[in-house]
Amino acid sequence: MSASEKRRDRERAQRHQLIITAARELAEAEGWEAMTTRRLAERVEYSQPVLYSHFSGKDAIVRAVAIDGFGELAADLRRARLASPEPPQTLRAVCRAYLEFAAQRPALYQAMFVMPTDVKFAHAETPPPLRAAFDEFVSCYRPDNTRRELAAEVIWSAVHGIATLSGSGRIPPDSQEERLDFLVNQLADTSG
Repeated sequence: MSASEKRRDRERAQRHQLIITAARELAEAEGWEAMTTRRLAERVEYSQPVLYSHFSGKDAIVRAVAIDGFGELAADLRRARLASPEPPQTLRAVCRAYLEFAAQRPALYQAMFVMPTDVKFAHAETPPPLRAAFDEFVSCYRPDNTRRELAAEVIWSAVHGIATLSGSGRIPPDSQEERLDFLVNQLADTSG
């Protein structure tokens, strides 16, 4: 590969990431409804055809934002897990980090879990950042626990429900710690 081809590839990757970042910022500021390809093209100062050379449309942009978000979520969960290496505090720390992520990045969380995308969970086509985030929950359970993936799936589902209901104002935020304690006490069995 020539130096000019490398430069073009690098510039294309930078444009690609700029579009993802700008879409996320626009959605965080004004909501996903406001994030149109026209507005996004204006924001990044590229024409719509340039956007379409990177993404087939809004759904593809949301998908890319979601996958980036899963990378960030995985990193947050990993930091929380490593900072609290003693069970059941490990599981509690990971769950709390998940809830904080959802509360601090509502538009990103929406792209990851609420908006329609073709991103698949628990599938051969699952993107690595999704698997990495899920694996942080799995890692809260002992390796000899034959049901640790099931436990991780159930705890993730429950924490997602709490995050979604809290984020929409359907359950009061002042009981969050009590909910978290109850959930962890019920599902923190790290044996097998």
